Amino acid sequence: MTQETMKILLNLRSLRVACRDYDLEELKDGLNKLTQVVEERIQEEEKLQAENREKEEKLAAYRDMMLSDGIDIDELLQSLASTPKKSKRTPRPAKYKYVDETGKEKTWTGQGRTPKFLVGKDLNDFLI
Repeated sequence: MTQETMKILLNLRSLRVACRDYDLEELKDGLNKLTQVVEERIQEEEKLQAENREKEEKLAAYRDMMLSDGIDIDELLQSLASTPKKSKRTPRPAKYKYVDETGKEKTWTGQGRTPKFLVGKDLNDFLI
């Protein structure tokens, strides 16, 4: 629904003016459809509120269980935050060393795309 349509629906005067050109049966049909949309929205909202209430009840139950077992919530959060994370693979050591056309000394592991400077040359000459 466009914003303009909603402005008309939500303003009584504008709605009266907009409805002048429609006969009573069309208006009743429109009212039934709008009522159906509103009822669907009410059901969605009630379902969402029920889910939120259920979630809050579960959280309260877990909180009570932890407190009855002597577990402090802050300690639990700290222990979760301090869990070791999976470490990254250590970088491969450089296998080749060369000086590029700009005069900078560079290295290459032998993995991935061959640097332009080394293309077509004997790599054994650049071994570290």
